[in-house]
Amino acid sequence: MPVDRAAAETFIWSTARLVDRHRYAMRFAGGPAEPVIASLAGYQNPDGGFGHGLEPDLRGPESQPGPTMYALEILLEAGMLDTAMGRAARAWLARVAEPDGGIRTALPGFESYPHAPWWTAEPKSSFLTFGLAAVLHAGAVGEDEWLARATDWCWRSIEAERQPSAYWLKYACAFLDSVPDADRANAALEALGGSVDASAIAPAGGAEGEALRPLDLSPRPGTRSRALVGEPDVEAHLDAVEAEQLEDGGWMFDWPAWSLAQTADWRGNVTIRALGWLHDNGRIA
Repeated sequence: MPVDRAAAETFIWSTARLVDRHRYAMRFAGGPAEPVIASLAGYQNPDGGFGHGLEPDLRGPESQPGPTMYALEILLEAGMLDTAMGRAARAWLARVAEPDGGIRTALPGFESYPHAPWWTAEPKSSFLTFGLAAVLHAGAVGEDEWLARATDWCWRSIEAERQPSAYWLKYACAFLDSVPDADRANAALEALGGSVDASAIAPAGGAEGEALRPLDLSPRPGTRSRALVGEPDVEAHLDAVEAEQLEDGGWMFDWPAWSLAQTADWRGNVTIRALGWLHDNGRIA
């Protein structure tokens, strides 16, 4: 079924939060980047990190790695990663990193604020290190001491892993798509390919009902991670994305909805994600 672009746009204007409305305008309506950055500033703390519900499942104000990663991804999307806002976020990451360069998925302190029940401050959970390193490499903003340590952490983790979990694999693919050493990245993907069925991976973390599918692992054509996912699986996933548009014009996420605000915030986000997947893979203009 063809995507109803007009309905999707109406859904964004009526439902999505401000930063996502500006992202939609920038990506799909020729809008400028500056309003995206202005709205993103409201989520940044004086310490340089991001919080305040930018990651919709963490509603607290304090800086956390998850929302900071999302902020860096938005800055990259806007072509403004190497700005004062991005540099402040990088400095915060360097301060909270473990000695080996890893970044804990969540730092203690969020527990007293509303949050999704599957979030924990498990010290050994560091898969967001992949995602944080990935966005900085993708932005080619230059090496620094923390990014070098984080990159080493990512390589060690990838080359030691034999049974990757879903989220680990998702963010490892992002790292392997963006890290400069293409030969090493392709070799790592080849090694991972023998242990992964990329048609669907579930459960993903602690959220019941969620499954990571091919475009979660490799969203853009022509990237290294496409070696993990077959083109028939990608096309089948694109067919499913087209069919999953709801009557209100938006898309719904497949993990539990636990609050009205979280639901509205995520729906705007995943609607832009769906449109981005379809556009980047040639299904819509």
